[in-house]
Amino acid sequence: MGDKAHAHPGAAGRATAADHPASVRNVVLVGHSGSGKTTLVEALALTAGAVNRAGRVEDGGTVSDYDEIEHRQQRSVQLSLVPVDWDGYKINILDTPGYADFVGELRAGLRAADAALFVVSASDGVDGSTRMVWEECAAVGMPRAIVVTHLESARADFEEMTRICAEAFGGDDPDAVLPLYLPLRGPEAPDGHAPVTGLIGLLTQRLFDYASGERKEAEPGPEQRQLIEDARNRLIEGIIAESEDETLMDRYLGGEEIDLKTLVQDLERAVARGTFFPVLAAAPAAEGARQGLGTVELLELVTGGFPTPLERPAPSVTTPDGTARAVEACDPDGPLLAEVVKTASDPYVGRVSLVRVFSGTLRPDATVHVSGHGLTDRGHEDHDVDERIGTLSAPFGKQQRALTHCIAGDLASVAKLNRAETGDTLSAKDDPLLMESWRMPDPLLPLAIEAHSKADEDKLSQGLGRLVAEDPTMRLEQNPATHQVVLWCLGEAHADVALERLRNRYGVQVDVVPHKVSLRETFAGTSSGRGRHVKQSGGHGQFAICEIEVEPLPNGSGIEFVDKVIGGAVPRQFIPSVEKGVRAQAARGVAAGYPLIDVRVTLRDGKAHSVDSSDAAFQTAGALALREAAADARIHLLEPVAEVSVLVGDDYVGAVMSDLSGRRGRVVGTEQAGGGRTLVRAEVPEIEIGRYAVDLRSISHGTARFDRHYARHEPMPQQIAERIRERTPDS
Repeated sequence: MGDKAHAHPGAAGRATAADHPASVRNVVLVGHSGSGKTTLVEALALTAGAVNRAGRVEDGGTVSDYDEIEHRQQRSVQLSLVPVDWDGYKINILDTPGYADFVGELRAGLRAADAALFVVSASDGVDGSTRMVWEECAAVGMPRAIVVTHLESARADFEEMTRICAEAFGGDDPDAVLPLYLPLRGPEAPDGHAPVTGLIGLLTQRLFDYASGERKEAEPGPEQRQLIEDARNRLIEGIIAESEDETLMDRYLGGEEIDLKTLVQDLERAVARGTFFPVLAAAPAAEGARQGLGTVELLELVTGGFPTPLERPAPSVTTPDGTARAVEACDPDGPLLAEVVKTASDPYVGRVSLVRVFSGTLRPDATVHVSGHGLTDRGHEDHDVDERIGTLSAPFGKQQRALTHCIAGDLASVAKLNRAETGDTLSAKDDPLLMESWRMPDPLLPLAIEAHSKADEDKLSQGLGRLVAEDPTMRLEQNPATHQVVLWCLGEAHADVALERLRNRYGVQVDVVPHKVSLRETFAGTSSGRGRHVKQSGGHGQFAICEIEVEPLPNGSGIEFVDKVIGGAVPRQFIPSVEKGVRAQAARGVAAGYPLIDVRVTLRDGKAHSVDSSDAAFQTAGALALREAAADARIHLLEPVAEVSVLVGDDYVGAVMSDLSGRRGRVVGTEQAGGGRTLVRAEVPEIEIGRYAVDLRSISHGTARFDRHYARHEPMPQQIAERIRERTPDS
């Protein structure tokens, strides 16, 4: 790798439709915010000829939207695709957000790609969230490589960064993470910093100098050869070992010189197996230069060292009714099988879907079947419909280059799929299929909203529907207990983006209001009450008297009504009326306006009038009796308690447990989870963990994650209950 000279390919750098899966490479860029992913995308596009120095597309001088791409991606909160051509290959570069709040976009990128390029800043190192994504890739065996950026920083140390990456990503085998190139440094500046001006290829044993702004190849000098030898031997041994080419290892250890082609084939095999992770270096092009340092080497690695879509097995596939189907991976002539990995709304063309084709060929104007996973718990409608494909295009910022087709292994934008949402499957209308969905993170930060005005109220429902259609990591809840509309988000930035999209994209202004938890009331002990509803004002009067006894029941019992009237004191036809009045009052609450639960109400006695008694009168009497019983009893205010599981690095276990205790939580157990992490289980009142998604990230420096599930309602401490009652009107 790295032994070819590359001319600037000009307009050929703009990607067109691929004709065979073997000529496609899908690579996703992963890294924390500020690691340099977007700058690297720009540098790769520049080197591939997709843009020129001025940010113009080389197709006749028309201004491209590349500057807009860069601007949007630098503040990006969504998956972005930049397709380029390089040496006869189409490379789909997927840039993912670096913020933890947008991990859903990251996982969509991992689904669409066949290999991942982890971008690590030489000045910042490897953060906890990047390690977590590495583990996700390892779990599914995704091939990975590492590129070190920000080499221009005074603190940059490529060799030290490689060691840190080996410790962070190599696990028990540090020789699985090794550099393919070593940096070539220029003369020291007055501040003592020697800038990186080129690279030394360890496999090719060639020097690649970028000091002039153009990549120039040369023979290494004696001082470089001494630098190469030890690193090259270690690299070759690592490649051969991880590719499990035992005969080649015997030949190499026997002193045989292994040719470059064989080493590159073994490198590709080791990378494709997800067992060897090469390290490269990159830096953006200087002003006026055509090639950024290391960009040619990266493009060569992607085309020559990363696997093709043919090497990726298709996800599990069923028919919509759940019957398993076998689909051959990446066959352009096979049954159509594609997936929507991203959904966006364009003000001019409507909904635009980014689609990865796994089998078959997608064509414009074809009618396809759209199968959804019916994420009804997240506010998505289930759908199983036929839709007509609009235009197919290769996106480049706001520009779309029309495509005649999109084969298995490739990606394309599809216009006007009005029902398709992120995660949906596209298949032939006469052979509908459904792909196994990828795992979506659970949104755990609640954002309660209200329409700002009547006009906004009319548009709110449609705006929210479009919002969740674009983002399956967001959950829309219409809470029947609190009567609030709640958007569950992954973090504060995620919530801010949701509000911004509602306001600017869908024209809906909303107000954020305090999120309410579903409090309840119950009786602390047995109590009695008498409900007397007697009115006589001329004509037909109202007469109903009932006497009840209320006693507490175990958690989860609800409201139990028992009739123990003797001698017909309350006529049989009015006993259901008493129960109806009791249940209606229980739903309204008896102390602070929260529903009453877990009590047995026993009707023991009462009186009726032959003329003036009625269904309505006994309903009122039943409600009055319950209120009187509550007035003479101690009422517990109940709060929901959640079972919380926190997966956290061992270094932060103490801080997490201390924080949970401060939230009135009870730690019920801990267990080792492997990889230097601990699973902490606790029970915590829900009122205390409304912002836990944000706070935990701060406590653990972004390395912990948690889930929560409702456990039960239990009595709230008296002092907290009193404060809530004081804030409740008419309590």
